[in-house]
Amino acid sequence: MDVLTDNFSLYGKGFLGTVELTVYASALALVLGFVMASFRVAPVGSLRAFGTVWVTVLRNTPLTLLFFAVMLGLPRFGLVLPFELFAVLALGCYTSAFVCEVLRSGINTVPRGQGEAARSLGMTFTQTLGTVVLPQAFRTVIPPIGSTLIALAKNSAIAGAFSVTELLGTYKTLSELGYNIVWTFVWIAVGYLIITLTISALFHVMEKRWGVAR
Repeated sequence: MDVLTDNFSLYGKGFLGTVELTVYASALALVLGFVMASFRVAPVGSLRAFGTVWVTVLRNTPLTLLFFAVMLGLPRFGLVLPFELFAVLALGCYTSAFVCEVLRSGINTVPRGQGEAARSLGMTFTQTLGTVVLPQAFRTVIPPIGSTLIALAKNSAIAGAFSVTELLGTYKTLSELGYNIVWTFVWIAVGYLIITLTISALFHVMEKRWGVAR
């Protein structure tokens, strides 16, 4: 317990850093994922192509490489931001590709006749997607979206290697101070467990309330 009690503020700072990364990157991933899923099912070919390229590139790019591209590449084009924002961009964009595919799979579970009926009533693509298709698709994708955001929370550990304050990065300071490395990582693991279990519990509540009855 000495590792935790003697360095509670350090652990707390890292824990809050990971929570902030997770919350902001999750919000970005959900928004971008929704937009890209809309593109992938849009009747406009150029939008479908853009969405396909976005998903293909990001899903097949290692997250560490994406961090390097964002952290080192964007400043060369004059975009200079705090490292925390760069980390949110990298995590959010990367995870958005997976959110997109989860949403698209949910959209594909909605019977085609639903969309055809909406169009026959004169509804536009945007109206059909927003009022008919997505509300039904959302109910089927709650669990996989929860799993995707849990993966995002764990992936945020990579940000520590790029001077971003987060939970895993606390081990460096504690190791230099001579604390037992095993217990250092035990308490780090407990911190991640709290975060992931909270996300899991939140999506479990959402699934119980809005999910499709099995």
